[in-house]
Amino acid sequence: MRKLSMDELDRLSVEEFKAAEKFPYSVLLDDVRSLNNVGSVFRTSDAFRVSTVYLGGITGTPPHRDITKTALGADESVHWEHVPDAVDFCKELKTKGVRIVAVEQAEASVGLPDFQPEPDGEYVFVFGNEVFGVNDKIIEIADLCLEIPQYGTKHSLNIAVTVGIVCWDFVYKRLAAKQ
Repeated sequence: MRKLSMDELDRLSVEEFKAAEKFPYSVLLDDVRSLNNVGSVFRTSDAFRVSTVYLGGITGTPPHRDITKTALGADESVHWEHVPDAVDFCKELKTKGVRIVAVEQAEASVGLPDFQPEPDGEYVFVFGNEVFGVNDKIIEIADLCLEIPQYGTKHSLNIAVTVGIVCWDFVYKRLAAKQ
């Protein structure tokens, strides 16, 4: 075995990525404090063709050197928007038929292995503040809460890691359903 060269990876250019069809889901970061986490989410969103990254509340926005440092240019390829109030934004999306999925440990949450996305329709996955999690008002209006099972002593995962797991799982399951 050997590692592949950059040319062999045959990645899309930024222009090709922007024109490419995206998967029918978005990521909403609500009041995420760490700009490094925001940059990492951009990079993951590029890898898994997220439609849009919504940056809610106090979440930092590009251009910022700490976002750019971890995004490695994905803040240029991935479409993003700032939304001042994530709760109001989720209510608006819900009226448009978008499924709101809060990624949070909550009563009646669905474990990620048991989550089966509908074969059609659009989703927005909401990730909350590093300390306080997803806003309770968003949990109240969410179509479901999604939880990643954990088996150690810690109560949570880093938000950037969580976004990566959820995005990979969604794309994998949507592609598997098409086969």
